Amino acid sequence: MSSPTEPSRTPDFLNHDRPPVPDIVVARGVQPFHLHRQPVRGRLVRLGPLADALLTRHDTHPAVTALAGEALALTAGLAAALKFRGSFSLQAKGDGPVPMLLADCTDAGALRGYARAQDDRLAPLLADGAAPSAAALLGQGYLAFTCDQGPEMDRYQGIVAIEGETLTGMTGTYFRTSEQLATHVHLACAQTAAGWRAGALILERVAGDGGIGADMDREAEDEAWRTAVALAATLTDAELLDDALPGERLLHRLFSLEGLALDRPRALSYGCRCSRAKLAGVLAGFGEEDLDHMAEEGTITMTCEFCNLGFRFDRAELRGAEG
Repeated sequence: MSSPTEPSRTPDFLNHDRPPVPDIVVARGVQPFHLHRQPVRGRLVRLGPLADALLTRHDTHPAVTALAGEALALTAGLAAALKFRGSFSLQAKGDGPVPMLLADCTDAGALRGYARAQDDRLAPLLADGAAPSAAALLGQGYLAFTCDQGPEMDRYQGIVAIEGETLTGMTGTYFRTSEQLATHVHLACAQTAAGWRAGALILERVAGDGGIGADMDREAEDEAWRTAVALAATLTDAELLDDALPGERLLHRLFSLEGLALDRPRALSYGCRCSRAKLAGVLAGFGEEDLDHMAEEGTITMTCEFCNLGFRFDRAELRGAEG
């Protein structure tokens, strides 16, 4: 059987075979929870080996890889809080050495992402040996969160300017300015002995009419929220990325005295959705002259930016857009 990335007897527009990428599912990738009768809900995200499978598709500097891993964990955690059919994405575009950062997660938990780096601009930033911040990598630009439920549904998108030194800080700016929602976010990504790992802890303050205790006044709600944030702030990156520490145990360490209630966990999986059919559709939008310029020795190679696989198309088999 030929590879889905190579020309075959099956017409390209019918070839939806999954490319040769890892088939990984993390059954408890996202653990939602809430604090009983308190104005706090949250999600614990731990990508486990899925982080390594996604992040090692691209050979980028560790600082860039870590930023991409944080974006993946954050996106998975935010998507799990929504009721939707389609995909939820994070996109950061700036004028820095990493002009594009993208991660998206479907309602079924299929996760993918990448960070596009310009090595010639990244080298001077790394020259002093210090790990550059997310702000230095991205530069000035915008951060967008998008929920796309298909062409027949309105697409929701929130956009804010990139503000803050870390992706955590940038996310906080978004929630304060666009959603007017009190949040606490802890993101971590690092290369461990087991490979790359990424995780997130996200807390959100529930509105007063969100089902919390009727006997709790505003002052009590404020105090409950401050307590939850203070406890969450004791979490370390090492704990968040430790495969040997189950997520349930970690949450009990943090919130067992605050009425912790675990909700149904959500699975995450390797989610690149590229195929010959999709890329052939992209090529069909180009004119004949453009296709001729793309071809090298009669072959056009299109590389999926998510899984970093090159799909080869015979130029003679492609028909460009008319006019």
